[in-house]
Amino acid sequence: MSAAEWQVVWFTAWVSALSTLVILPPGLAVAWLLARRQWRGKSVVETVISLPLVMPPVATGLILLNWLGRYGWAGRFLHDRLGIDIVFTWRAVLIALGVMSFPLLVRSARVAFEHVNPRLEQIARTLGARERRVFFTITAPLALRGIIGGTILAFARALGEFGATIMVAGNIPGKTSTLSLAIFQLVQLGEDAPAYRLLAISVALEFLAVWVSEYLMRSEKRRA
Repeated sequence: MSAAEWQVVWFTAWVSALSTLVILPPGLAVAWLLARRQWRGKSVVETVISLPLVMPPVATGLILLNWLGRYGWAGRFLHDRLGIDIVFTWRAVLIALGVMSFPLLVRSARVAFEHVNPRLEQIARTLGARERRVFFTITAPLALRGIIGGTILAFARALGEFGATIMVAGNIPGKTSTLSLAIFQLVQLGEDAPAYRLLAISVALEFLAVWVSEYLMRSEKRRA
């Protein structure tokens, strides 16, 4: 493999990992709320969170492009106040990957939280433990396998993201080119050999991530 190909692999891996870390705290918070709380409009929130799973990825990318561009409400604020540009930078890749993988993390973590016996949490509360301590000492440890499985699944989704990324970040070699974008470009140029090399690496990474995630999910179900 050439240095350019390794750069694409490295960039995709680290930005996917970073996006997964960024969405982890809010993802767990939302999953816990959906699993443990009831409120009016909850179904609307669930639907909005799940939309990236069913919408065309390019549609999600177009929404992000309108929001994060220099004339969008978020992009204009960041550019004018902080001097930060999002669109067509690695930051846009990070956001696109996070948005597309967020629903998978929430769904997996929610299932894991729902398998935790609420009586154990209530016992801890009656002994004087506050909600934060209950979460970190009871809920999270018991749901840990499911949380890790969901996190790995979100990472796998980020690795394979294409549609939203190309809309909001483009395919700039050395700056925003991910595995999926690089494979697409190489096929368009008729360079099959490097395309298949990157494809093999992509399949291997995705297979490993999904296999580990499924293993942890099965272990969680057996334990429940």
